[in-house]
Amino acid sequence: MRYILFLFFLYESVLWGSFNATIIDKTTSLPIANAIISDSKLSIKSDQNGTFVYESDEEKLHIKAYGYRPYKLNMEDNGTVVKLEPITVKALYLSFWRASNNSPRLKEILEIIEQTEINTIVVDVKNEYGSTSYKTSFEKANGYGAHEDRTNRNIEQFIELMKSRNIYTIARVVTFKDELQASNNPEYAIKKEDGTIWRNHDDMAWVDPFDKRAHEYTVSIAEDAAKVGFDEINFDYIRFPAKTGLLFSKENTEESRIQAISEFLQLAQERLRKYGVFISVDTYGNVCWEENDIGIGQKIESLSKYADYISPMLYPSGFSKGSFGLENPAEHPHAVIFKSLKNIEHKIDSKRLRPWLQSFRDYAHTKIAYNYFEINEQIRAAEDTNSGGWMLWSPSSKYKASYFMVEEKSVLTFDSSRGNQEYID
Repeated sequence: MRYILFLFFLYESVLWGSFNATIIDKTTSLPIANAIISDSKLSIKSDQNGTFVYESDEEKLHIKAYGYRPYKLNMEDNGTVVKLEPITVKALYLSFWRASNNSPRLKEILEIIEQTEINTIVVDVKNEYGSTSYKTSFEKANGYGAHEDRTNRNIEQFIELMKSRNIYTIARVVTFKDELQASNNPEYAIKKEDGTIWRNHDDMAWVDPFDKRAHEYTVSIAEDAAKVGFDEINFDYIRFPAKTGLLFSKENTEESRIQAISEFLQLAQERLRKYGVFISVDTYGNVCWEENDIGIGQKIESLSKYADYISPMLYPSGFSKGSFGLENPAEHPHAVIFKSLKNIEHKIDSKRLRPWLQSFRDYAHTKIAYNYFEINEQIRAAEDTNSGGWMLWSPSSKYKASYFMVEEKSVLTFDSSRGNQEYID
């Protein structure tokens, strides 16, 4: 009888492993509570002592904690002390057209990373048109020609290079703005009142955020990016168009919009869980100031249920005159970023906020250039609010290393109230 029980226990242990570990900060050796431990099916959290026990029939687990790099725990490492490496993301954006492994712009960014505290690259995987920067394994998108204009012919080499330099990688995936997908699937493209496909100011069609086929399509591309080794998936245009008078497959109300975006993120969370990647979402800057969804389905409370990080696009030029009590917000970059992030700190842990910052000329008001002072005032504001870092947006992906070699920062005083951001499509 004992022999039979022993065999049964041995059989069970092979099919069903028990993971246990203690998770600590690599720098301070302090325990990390509420770290997220996942296999492909479920997630649990570590306790106040950083410990956990997880029953799984899989050979590895993924561990995530806000403000740390992702970690993979293999069965042979079971029972150990897991040391997570803290990271405050300081990112530069690399555009679709400069995503080649041989791109001079990529080389420039790598040199900046070598010389400064920049530690992250955000690269387009799926752009606004619907093109992918490399050929994914998602055949439906390839059938539409999404890969035909790809700029990276060896994504594995790219990821290997990033990992060899300990660079954190974020895959930017445009969600519902997708000319290729919409034009090939007119039945779930967003329509005008006359029933024809609607296109925005830059002649791009969108897919209906209510339609589950649109959800499956983009999540499939995001899943491929996770599979090839990106650390994080960043969903942009994860919203409804900022325009009235359009036709959707469901009644367009605040409740239904928020539910649609939440369902997309829930699907993404379920499908991406087995890769251990973080999920971030881009929002309008005005989401920091409004209690409603501003007509696009975005609220901090609903987004943060499924996304790890929230990235409001706090470009000072995007706010209208008079915002924050300032005639020209673009001339007060610290005020815009600081006040916006402080305004939502009661809704979400500041470690989960990582704003997009402006690295381009003021297009809306005084046309001032954004150089050393303006860029570093934004960075200082992100640091002053203890955010989880920042991401710098330059449409041309052109940056100067000298801007990030900051020894002493200027101080900008301000008196600001609420923001009023202008936005289109």
